[in-house]
Amino acid sequence: MFERLQSIFQRRRVKTERTSSGAKSFLNGAYRLHDSKDVARFTELAINAFPDLTSRITCFGADWLGRQFALDTARVVSGEEQVLLLDPGSGEMLEIPVDYSLFHTSELFYAADAAVAYNFFQSWLSSGGSAPAYDQCVGYKLPLFLGGRDDVSNLAISDLEIYWDISAQLLDKARRLPFGTQIGRTTLMDI
Repeated sequence: MFERLQSIFQRRRVKTERTSSGAKSFLNGAYRLHDSKDVARFTELAINAFPDLTSRITCFGADWLGRQFALDTARVVSGEEQVLLLDPGSGEMLEIPVDYSLFHTSELFYAADAAVAYNFFQSWLSSGGSAPAYDQCVGYKLPLFLGGRDDVSNLAISDLEIYWDISAQLLDKARRLPFGTQIGRTTLMDI
């Protein structure tokens, strides 16, 4: 499967890199596939933050913001599991109406900004930031679900696992608060 994806990216002149861990990276480091030995570990981190997805997802990649992409067994179209975007910084889970193959051959190429916040990534790089290593992400210093700003001044390089672990703990606490509770500038609605 990867060889097919790589040939499509090469035809479309999308740079494919190999990270120091051996995993594949695309779009100048804005997106990367999880190494097969890490899939279970990254899936567990996502389930800790989004417990309703237990036994339902398998994470296959992450973007520079630490958001993970997963296949969802509860959403199958034409026999193919559809993609979920799991965002620890906003506490949101977004359904992407494509399967694994279409995600890599269409969404990443034609909708890079929607898929991996590519324009925001370019802003981060222009501000002096760098692409994160395989085990890192550019996470929010103050998560959006706690009133953090969605701009480069609220971003910092972070260890990917620690970012997910802390986000999972914060999301769990926030979800236990009564609906409508004010946290900073944010009112809890759909977290």
